[in-house]
Amino acid sequence: MADTEDRSQIQRHILFGKYEMGRLLGKGTFAKVYYGKHVVSGESVAIKVINKDQVKKGGMMEQIKREISVMRLVRHPNVVEIKEVMATKTKIFFVMEHVRGGELFAKVARGKLKEDVARKYFQQLISAVDFCHSRGVSHRDLKPENLLLDENEDLKVSDFGLSALPEQILNDGLLHTQCGTPAYVAPEVLRKKGYDGSKADIWSCGVILYVLLAGFLPFQDENIMKMYRKVFKAEFEYPPWFSTESKRLISKLLVADPGRRITIPSIMRVSWFRKGFTSPPAFLIQEQQQQNQESNDQESDSFITKVSSPKFFNAFEFISSMSSGFDLSSLFENKRKTGSMFTSKCSANAIMEKLERVARGLNFKFAKVKDFKVRLQGTSEGRKGKLSMTAEVFQVAPEVAVVEFLKSAGDTLEYAKFCEEDVRPALKDIVWTWQGDNICNSKSEEDEEEDCEKHLSLQI
Repeated sequence: MADTEDRSQIQRHILFGKYEMGRLLGKGTFAKVYYGKHVVSGESVAIKVINKDQVKKGGMMEQIKREISVMRLVRHPNVVEIKEVMATKTKIFFVMEHVRGGELFAKVARGKLKEDVARKYFQQLISAVDFCHSRGVSHRDLKPENLLLDENEDLKVSDFGLSALPEQILNDGLLHTQCGTPAYVAPEVLRKKGYDGSKADIWSCGVILYVLLAGFLPFQDENIMKMYRKVFKAEFEYPPWFSTESKRLISKLLVADPGRRITIPSIMRVSWFRKGFTSPPAFLIQEQQQQNQESNDQESDSFITKVSSPKFFNAFEFISSMSSGFDLSSLFENKRKTGSMFTSKCSANAIMEKLERVARGLNFKFAKVKDFKVRLQGTSEGRKGKLSMTAEVFQVAPEVAVVEFLKSAGDTLEYAKFCEEDVRPALKDIVWTWQGDNICNSKSEEDEEEDCEKHLSLQI
């Protein structure tokens, strides 16, 4: 019995000390999706594991970057939530909300839905798409296969790999990349002359509503070109069981001219749509919440321990910064200023106490900005005024903390010299390794990755 338990423990895969990885849920060309569970909270998650080399060879890195940016931006009850992104030198990990109910497509494949059920899913779809559009995001691949259902039978929009952000719009104000699934794609996308991504999404929503009510596509033909001609003309027929009100709405959604197509505000005013509709609560994106919190933090003259642990430092950012030959920092929207970083096995409180002693010893003012973040300011004038910097402690794993210095004022060369000649020697008794120092010795890339992960107490 004991041997069985030991083998069970060994076979468990713990990702970055946080998530237990379980069964395979699905796989694609570049990625596999596993069921996962948060070690502490027990929360179920889906972990998408992407092979970095395959993505680079396939020229898909920009798509991965875009998907991360978009999913961080669109926090809504009817959009699959991305919880965090992490990585090793060879793999990227998306930790996402686990949606248990499968694809809406599977439900439609069994036949048409009752009008009230179809209306509920359409309401949730429009609510999610409206939120995405308000953040400047066009999905561009809306279809039942990309609409998931949770345990409460609520809809969740997924797969933002083909989505578009405002920076992809050209000088004519339009998108030009032809993408999506032909049966759901708007005619202006197929014409390759530029299109408004939000209006194209509304067309796709119209096709989805038709499919939910009919159980089949409005535009279908064995000959793809004949199907395209039907799409270009918005040529389709209604089954006899469609209600008058639903037909009236679909006729406004599936309009070939995007300029005459109904808008989302107008959709939300239609009586058929409004039946039983309740708007979801407003969702603030995580970055806005953090900025609001930081703006409320007050400075104080000394560090006072009130919080038991520092902010978690995403291991994806940490390994990007600390490991040589591995840089995915461009996947993150926030660009870091000139800084220095080190790891430590000391507690956050011990690190903060050491920083305060070092600051006083170097004749620097020491002031708290917020919990586990302080400002150090020199008293003497430099080439560009007094040197000033912040130091913040992040938690990576239970045994590892990261300390990041960022210059906020003064001359960059003086800052670099100060860090090298004064800060590093003064902190040597609490430092495990400084950013850029090779802690893994010169070995093969595979051995180096394995050793680095062991140093970071990360079990993959």
